[in-house]
Amino acid sequence: MTKRGSLSADTTAQGTCRGGRRLPLAAALAAGTLAAAATPAAGAVPGGGTTYFPRPQVTKVSCLRGCASHRRAQAGSTLKLTGYALGQSRQVVFLGSYGRSDDVSVPVWPGSDVRIQVRVPMGAVSGPIAVETAAGLRSRRTRRVTILPPPPPAPNPTLTPVPGPREPGAPVIETGTSRTRAYYGARRAVVFSYRVDSGSARSLEVQLIRAGNGTAVKTWTQPPPIPGQVQSIVWSGGLGTGPAPPGRYSFRVTAQGTNGAIARSASTQDYQRDAFDLYDDIFPVRGRHGFGGSGSRFGAARVGHRHQGQDVPARCGTRLVAARGGRVRWRAYQSAAGNYLVIDAAGTNVDYVYMHLAEPSPFMAGDRVYTGQRIGAVGATGDATGCHLHFELWRGRWYHGGRPFDPLPALLAWDRYS
Repeated sequence: MTKRGSLSADTTAQGTCRGGRRLPLAAALAAGTLAAAATPAAGAVPGGGTTYFPRPQVTKVSCLRGCASHRRAQAGSTLKLTGYALGQSRQVVFLGSYGRSDDVSVPVWPGSDVRIQVRVPMGAVSGPIAVETAAGLRSRRTRRVTILPPPPPAPNPTLTPVPGPREPGAPVIETGTSRTRAYYGARRAVVFSYRVDSGSARSLEVQLIRAGNGTAVKTWTQPPPIPGQVQSIVWSGGLGTGPAPPGRYSFRVTAQGTNGAIARSASTQDYQRDAFDLYDDIFPVRGRHGFGGSGSRFGAARVGHRHQGQDVPARCGTRLVAARGGRVRWRAYQSAAGNYLVIDAAGTNVDYVYMHLAEPSPFMAGDRVYTGQRIGAVGATGDATGCHLHFELWRGRWYHGGRPFDPLPALLAWDRYS
């Protein structure tokens, strides 16, 4: 009987010979052909014959720590993989559900031939798991493992002592982060604050860590902090000249005292401390809404043309916001579109189009608009039946060489998180 939170898999261990012939592990042992698994040879064995490479096998997957309800895994959880010939494993592959595009690999250093512990990385989705050796041998896939999204970051808008590793005599650090959810192009950026409470720090560095792979995407080298003084860093969601990829990020401080002792605010594997989720768009209708029937969809038949957007029915007067900030290209009234607004979305080659606004938008061509900023209200102006937002996405400029594409998948995605 499989315990809740555990996963049974094929228990038949196999190996691969250098010459390409496969043998059951038991048969290989009986024949005396199994070489030391910890030292796979690169060629023929002196005196003739071949070196045997055991193929790893995973028989059970269970969640140990940081689990969701019912012992289900989530990003940040620690899993235990049990099986055979795991001592040479070098990575665990979370195979996802949609081909290779959502595969995520994590390096491991197993201390046992029968079990491995691995932390579920950000970006891993439900699907089978496999382990792979340095020699390129991969285990059979396990059954599907359910992986939930990570819980929202824990808010800490006020300065609190850090939980990170601290050497004796190192500075004492407090940190705080203004928000746990941010949008690229929004007026309100993420503010990270810190204070060195005691000890003298001769150097201090702040890094922005992307949780998906644990890499530092941005670094601020700060002057030696004044003890007790609060200092802040503001980040608006950009890297270089464009937006940072959506996902979870966190701030990490490293302070070195005059005696050389080092304190860190948290480990790079901490997905909660001073963390926030960055999004690139927000759902534009800020109230109860629907998506209509087939006639509301992109490509639906109209008199003399096809529908070039998605209708989002909502009560008249419901607040409309910019799904993504940028510059206003056009604001006008047209007999079919009614009051409409076109925004060149920042960091993209896409125009966002909003039609049937109840009143003309207060913004005019050339104005800067921020993500989430109010641009008007749902209406029924122009050729409209009932109050709704007609929303379009165009690659390239709207009616100036660009082409519309179906906005429904994007709208559904934005609706799920915002």
